[in-house]
Amino acid sequence: MSELRKLTSVLEEAAATGKDPAGNNYRFLTLAQTSQLAGEHNLTSREVELAALQQGIIPDRYQRSIGTLGLKGQAKLLESSVGIVGAGGLGGFVLELLTRMGIGKLVVVDGDSFTDSNLNRQLFSSEETLGCSKAETAAKRIAAVNSATEVEAHHLFGDADNLPALLKGCDLVIDCLDNLPSRFALEKVCSQLGLILIHGAIAGFLGQVAVIRPDRPLLEAIYGPVTEGGITKGVEVQLGNPAATPAMLASWQASEAVKILAGLEGVLADNKLLIIDMQSAESYQVEVTA
Repeated sequence: MSELRKLTSVLEEAAATGKDPAGNNYRFLTLAQTSQLAGEHNLTSREVELAALQQGIIPDRYQRSIGTLGLKGQAKLLESSVGIVGAGGLGGFVLELLTRMGIGKLVVVDGDSFTDSNLNRQLFSSEETLGCSKAETAAKRIAAVNSATEVEAHHLFGDADNLPALLKGCDLVIDCLDNLPSRFALEKVCSQLGLILIHGAIAGFLGQVAVIRPDRPLLEAIYGPVTEGGITKGVEVQLGNPAATPAMLASWQASEAVKILAGLEGVLADNKLLIIDMQSAESYQVEVTA
């Protein structure tokens, strides 16, 4: 008998019963039980969590997500792989949120290291991590938050040559970059791989997000063509990056990713650019024609 089949037979005995915040009974598995069962059956924590969900048993760490995602939606997240290119302001918050939501695998690509100027907004930067690799620091944080999430960290800058191999096998990719040439290269690679790209950019109290399908590139329609000797940075170089803006926009990016992966409704439509203005407390969608 395989270890997974053995596990299935003991999960019912291991599961406890409690009440959710709405007062409904539910069966759950604690983190300690998950770790113990994984060790006893030579399985990963993710395999144990998936087996539990298939039997209607909720890993208790996800209990507050089930009302929105459902058991099947949570299982889909655990089975998913997401690429995050850029682990700084946007990327740090995106990684934190997806880790806590229970994404099965995160592929992190960033060749930069933390500097003093990152301390105002980048979640994984601290006075202790200055000079440390952003990708490797992110991997340590992910492992500390969720042992069921596999992380693959690459301390290098993504480009048209290396990104195809790095992102192969992902279900979607999130753009957390800070320069236009890299964004355009990422969009092209995602199109080649047939992957949805969730674009995000910030400037001052402004943020924008778009869900870019592989057959419908949008970046040139948003920014205009990138030309040799032309502009490589957006307006953020003038307006800066206050702490609240990347946290806000990363939440939008993570939400779009979760909806797509879990099969939920309400995903941002094709050719739509969502703009959020925190200063005026307004948000609106703009149609963008490629």
